[in-house]
Amino acid sequence: MQEDLILFGPPGAGKGTQGALLAERYGLLRLSTGDVLRDAVQRGTQLGLEAQRFMNAGELVPDSVILGIVRDHLSGAAAQRGVIFDGFPRTLPQAQGLDGLLVQLGRRLRAVLVLDVDDDTIVKRLSGRRSCPTCGAVYNVYFEPPRQQGRCDACGAELTQRPDDAADTIRRRLQVYHAQTAPLLDYYDAASVVVHRVDGERSIEEVQADLAPLLLP
Repeated sequence: MQEDLILFGPPGAGKGTQGALLAERYGLLRLSTGDVLRDAVQRGTQLGLEAQRFMNAGELVPDSVILGIVRDHLSGAAAQRGVIFDGFPRTLPQAQGLDGLLVQLGRRLRAVLVLDVDDDTIVKRLSGRRSCPTCGAVYNVYFEPPRQQGRCDACGAELTQRPDDAADTIRRRLQVYHAQTAPLLDYYDAASVVVHRVDGERSIEEVQADLAPLLLP
């Protein structure tokens, strides 16, 4: 029976970075909602076209469509050694739907890995991001500032901030996370799924050093 893992944490906690490192290290498939939706749309699958219809209308993609796309990936050869779900499920209905899907496919959740990061740190991580539109270099005004304020070290171009990196927007995203996603930890606790919490405020290497042993048999 294949065993899968869920990687939880607020936006900006480092799930993408840590999930990618773990997937490469152990030969696992990393699945995030955004990635699987974009892949399905790009390949023009039936579910991808259905998802695109909702996205084009500015509506949320229904859980049934997302779960269908996830099922397609879980049935593929790349998922045979196990899957790391990156930030999915996000809501209780998604968690319940995933449970049913795993049972149907003869899979089970081995553990939930949680990256704990304080809200104020998240706001600094995301609202402090600046990028160079010319060469693609990325900075953070709090943690890795450019030598000259507002200018790229490499090419001198004026740095820009993504609209969704505004502090107010980030705090709203955090409110949604705490209201909808954080309670899933109680759900998995009640289901006797092992939940590991890791301090996500340290360096990438330190967090990875704590996460990696949790994936060993």
